[in-house]
Amino acid sequence: MTQVAKTYGDIVGLRFLTVRTYLLVHPDQIEDVLVTNARKFIKGRALRANKHLFGEGLLTSEGDLWLRQRRLMQPAFHRARIAAYAGTMSGFAARIAEEWKPGQQVELHREMMRLTLLVVGKTLFSADVERDVPQVGKTLDVLLEYASDIRRMIFFPKWLPTARNFRTRRAIGQLDQIIFRIIRERRALGQDTGDLLSMLLSAQDEDGSRMSDQQLRDEVVTLFLAGHETTANALAWTWWLLAQHPEVEEKLHMELERVLGGRLPTMEDLPRLVYTGHILTESLRLYPPAWAMARLAVEDHEILGYPIPKGTGITVSQWIVHRDPRWYEAPEAFIPERWEGNLLKELPRMAYFPFGAGSRQCIGNAFALMEATLVLATIAQRFRFRLVEGHAVTPWASLTLRPRGGVQVIVEKRQHQSAV
Repeated sequence: MTQVAKTYGDIVGLRFLTVRTYLLVHPDQIEDVLVTNARKFIKGRALRANKHLFGEGLLTSEGDLWLRQRRLMQPAFHRARIAAYAGTMSGFAARIAEEWKPGQQVELHREMMRLTLLVVGKTLFSADVERDVPQVGKTLDVLLEYASDIRRMIFFPKWLPTARNFRTRRAIGQLDQIIFRIIRERRALGQDTGDLLSMLLSAQDEDGSRMSDQQLRDEVVTLFLAGHETTANALAWTWWLLAQHPEVEEKLHMELERVLGGRLPTMEDLPRLVYTGHILTESLRLYPPAWAMARLAVEDHEILGYPIPKGTGITVSQWIVHRDPRWYEAPEAFIPERWEGNLLKELPRMAYFPFGAGSRQCIGNAFALMEATLVLATIAQRFRFRLVEGHAVTPWASLTLRPRGGVQVIVEKRQHQSAV
C-alpha cells in the first residue's frame, strides 16, 4: 500500500479478484469519506464478514441500530466515569512490574496483552469475575487470529467444515458462555458495581427500552477487543521505540521524577505528564494499532473527479498518512518533540487520526490514552528496557498492527529513583 501510494498518488484504484477498491491518501479526501459524506459509506467487507464473531456491536453495526447503541453507551465513557478507573490501571501496571527482576528477559507485547486484559476485565466486569479473565484472553487470541486472516474470509468461508472453523466456533461458544453467565448474574444482582457493564445494563433509550442480553454480549466482545488488543499494541510499540532512543527515555524519566517523585500516577497527574503524552502521540503516529480502515459505498459518489459507484470499496491507511513527508518532517523518525508546538492544529484534519474520525471515531479513545499514559508512567519509573540482541521486530498488519515475534527485552532497574 505504501509503494502504490508513492507511485500513483492520492487516489489509487486497486482490484482483488472481483472486488474494486480505491486507496485514498490525501487527508482532504479521507475527511470527505469519514466525516463529510460518512452517510454514503458503511464498514468494509472484512468487518462485515466477521459479524458472527462481533455481532452487532459498535464496531460492525450500521444505521439506526448503531446510532441507538452509540447513544446508549456514550455515558459509560464520560470523563467522570472513566476517571474512576485510573487507580485500577496504575495498580495493575505496578503489580505486573513487581513480577520482573533485573536481568530478566521478558516479551513485552505478551506482558502488555496480559496487563490490558486485566484492566479491561476489571473495568468492564468488576473484580467478581477476575477468575474468567485468563480464559477470555485465550479465547480472544483464537478469535483475533481468525478475524484477521483475509485469506480465510475469501477461500475458507465460515460454513466450511475446516479445523480452524471448528476451533473458532468452539471459541465463540466458550466466550458466549462466560459473558452470558456474567450478564445473568449482574441482572440478578440489580445494582451498580462501578464497572462499564453496570452502565450498559442501566442504559435506557428515549423510549424506555434497554439493551437485550444479545446486544450486551455484542458490545462486551467489542469492548474487550478495543480495550485489550489495541492498547497492548500501542504500549508494546512505545517500549520498543524508547529502547532505541535513550535520549527520549532520559527526558521521560526526568519528567516522571519531577511530577511523580516515585509514587503511582493518578488521573490528576495527566495534565502535567506532557512529555509522556508527546511520546504516546508520536508512537501512535508511527505505529497506529488501527493501521487502516475500510468503507463500502452505499450510494454513488465522486472523489477527485473519479466516479465511486455504489458497492465500491474505499481504503484509508493511518500508516501511510502518518508517514507522509508532506505533513511531517523526517516522517520515519521518532521525535516526540515535534508535538511541543502547534503542529496538531496546523496539520490538515485527517493527517493524524489514530482513533478514526467522524461520528464513528473510537468511543474509548480517552479511556485508551489514559490507560497508556498511566501504564507508561508507572512502569518507566521502575525499569528501563534493552532490546535482546539479534531479535528482529517487524510490523505485522493483522486486524491490528502487531509486532511480529513480540518485543524481547532485558529488564534493567532504574538508578537514582524513589521506590513506587
